[in-house]
Amino acid sequence: MPVPNTGFRAVAAGYAHSLGLGNDGYIVMWGSDEDGQCNPPSPEHDFIAMDEGFRHSLALSADGSIVTWGENGHGEAIVPAPNSSFTAVAAGFYFNLGLKQNGSIVGWGGNAYGQCSVPAPNSGFTAVAAGAYHSVALRANGSIAAWGRNDNGQCNVPTPNSGFVAVATGPYNSLGLRADGSIVVWGLNTSGQCEVPQPNAGFVAMDCGLSHGVGVKRDGTVVAWGSNEFGQCDLPTPATGFRAVAAGYLHTLGLKGDGSIAAWGFNAYGQCNVPGPNSGFVRVAAGLYYSLGLRNLVISDVASGSLPGISFEPCRPNPFNPTTTIAFTLPAPGPVRVTVHDLGGRLLRVLADGWLEAGRHQLSWRGTDAAERPLASGVYLCRLQADADVLTQRVTLLK
Repeated sequence: MPVPNTGFRAVAAGYAHSLGLGNDGYIVMWGSDEDGQCNPPSPEHDFIAMDEGFRHSLALSADGSIVTWGENGHGEAIVPAPNSSFTAVAAGFYFNLGLKQNGSIVGWGGNAYGQCSVPAPNSGFTAVAAGAYHSVALRANGSIAAWGRNDNGQCNVPTPNSGFVAVATGPYNSLGLRADGSIVVWGLNTSGQCEVPQPNAGFVAMDCGLSHGVGVKRDGTVVAWGSNEFGQCDLPTPATGFRAVAAGYLHTLGLKGDGSIAAWGFNAYGQCNVPGPNSGFVRVAAGLYYSLGLRNLVISDVASGSLPGISFEPCRPNPFNPTTTIAFTLPAPGPVRVTVHDLGGRLLRVLADGWLEAGRHQLSWRGTDAAERPLASGVYLCRLQADADVLTQRVTLLK
């Protein structure tokens, strides 16, 4: 890994390269660079989310614009105009998806299978995911739209197509998490990767590798299914206390509540050898033959949410329903941006963006996104950027 290996807050993995998003908004990349996928254009700062394709990369800036670099054989590095108001990004092998604040999706790049041709009505979307050559998106009404390559049925959303709260993709599979905690998987099923074991209930997160699936339940237990040729479904003992999971092609990662990572499955490249100290992790991700972990170096508790001269007060109430107050004090006048994100870094709402005078300021957030759509119960991030300083705190919406 590049030095210094500190200050990261999100990670992603491509086919042969890796990305790390720093606390200061800078992206650090390492691995194959034959197409320039590890050389972001300048200036490279203030990024809030990122994703990667086969040999290209893209990042979402705090101002809602998208930056791309690397291979451009299919136009994947050319963001359509207007390049603004994006809240989330996703990358397939040779194409990209961008979710706009108004709930519409823009697709560009390779479109041989129609993976960039968003079905009508192109509105009301809240999340996007990209497989190898297909696209999946979640609508605000809880339904899923899927389009693109469909040779394995990865675009045939099972019925009833309703009640979904999250989506994910494998290379040739699609996944939907229902509000009742059940997982639906469809697409390639050569090894039973679409057959979630019973009881299929109580899940809070999910992921899919090439030929296996994995999910974590509300009680902290992990369930894995599908191919077990390399032990990727042989859960560590005890298989409890987990809060997040990730699936590589042939290996599996689990993040425990104590901040440690368990890894199992194919290990020819050391992708299951978690480096020490195995503690303080807050996120995990799995690439083709490598693994990534994000340590708790970024999202500070409110008690430490101050920089010299800047005070970011605890959100009150917290948890909240329906409204919480966000207050902060500036030592001097200057540009300020206050935003709300999900735990994956996706921009949901801009509460303030402009010049503010010195002194105490107070904002209200009603638990809605940029289109005034109510958000689901959960934990969100309030981000205060004052000039070059950035402070973040968690706030919980309960319904």
